[in-house]
Amino acid sequence: MRGIVLMCLSTGAFSIMHGLVRFVSEVLPPFQIAFFRNIFGLVFLFPLLKRSRFAILRTKRIGLHALRGVINMAAMLMFFTALSISPIAKVTALSFTAPIFMAILAVLVLGERFRIYRWVTILSGFVGMLIILRPGLVAIDTGALLVTTSAALWAVAMIIIKILSRTESSLTIVAYMGIFLGVFSIAPALWVWQPFGLQTLGWMVLIGLFGSIAQLAISQSLKETDPTAVMPFDFLKLIWTAIIGAWFFSEIPDMYTLIGAAMIFLSGLFIALRERTGQSRRI
Repeated sequence: MRGIVLMCLSTGAFSIMHGLVRFVSEVLPPFQIAFFRNIFGLVFLFPLLKRSRFAILRTKRIGLHALRGVINMAAMLMFFTALSISPIAKVTALSFTAPIFMAILAVLVLGERFRIYRWVTILSGFVGMLIILRPGLVAIDTGALLVTTSAALWAVAMIIIKILSRTESSLTIVAYMGIFLGVFSIAPALWVWQPFGLQTLGWMVLIGLFGSIAQLAISQSLKETDPTAVMPFDFLKLIWTAIIGAWFFSEIPDMYTLIGAAMIFLSGLFIALRERTGQSRRI
């Protein structure tokens, strides 16, 4: 039960962060917002580094950590930009394609077995994506393309995490992610830097705070409870962002977005459930 509560907390925190990014993007560029999100993430990470006396930074795979940092940074910049120009419920719905992209990469990169159910659900997920985008019927907006590309990059980053986890601890992986995201976000932020006041700084502190809460909550949730029990609750993100979009930005998600999001999410969830079942049988 505690794991489910933590997962629900993470979906709420992520949704609030997305809403804040959308709000602050009206006065600051997304690249600058991403920089402060990562800087405040480093602030929250520092006590963990200090407690371990920086021992968790010992690694022989610094290059792979850096590659993951570059990919994560590109994905974050695209996602934050998408939030600034597209309805947040639509952005959230398309972000659910990440597990589907990951299933494809697991076969191509990790050499996992070809399974019919995997490709059927992948096809179903992409049909859901087409329902949202409706190419040929409506113009595909830049935000939709950015968040879909971002989801594909997140999937690549997750594959790298799988490779790193063979030799690295989860704390080491998290620590290097925070460090490289902070470093790699400096140049893009300086490129578009704009002055801001204390009130805007306060909003960005909240973005960093809710982002950190979300990351900690989901990590602890997956640690305490079987992922198959908590992942269905990840769909709450769409509900929360739809409410935030309607209440604060007058964005009402259309039926195509809701139907497509359900298909995408259920496809990703089915893949996760089947993979988990397969692992249990092998054990």
